[in-house]
Amino acid sequence: MPTIKDVIVRKPTEAEIKECKTWPIWTCDISTFDWDYTQTETCLILEGKVTVKDRPGSSSVSFGPGNLVIFPNGLKCTWQVSEAVRKHYKFE
Repeated sequence: MPTIKDVIVRKPTEAEIKECKTWPIWTCDISTFDWDYTQTETCLILEGKVTVKDRPGSSSVSFGPGNLVIFPNGLKCTWQVSEAVRKHYKFE
């Protein structure tokens, strides 16, 4: 089963940014919620700050504006949104 250590957080290339801008946008206010990934998600964070933690577990990863984030299929985690989020996203 994937863990937070399998989440990729990096700066996107210009080509990736251009592609991401064609994807839908998702927004979320400050909140905490559990999420189980049934597909791989790639997203480009436009606004906000998030910490995602393993469930169960204590490992975490944080990201914010400008980050390209890839969540693996099968990851069970808890999202802690500390600043309202706006992101482009794609599921595969």
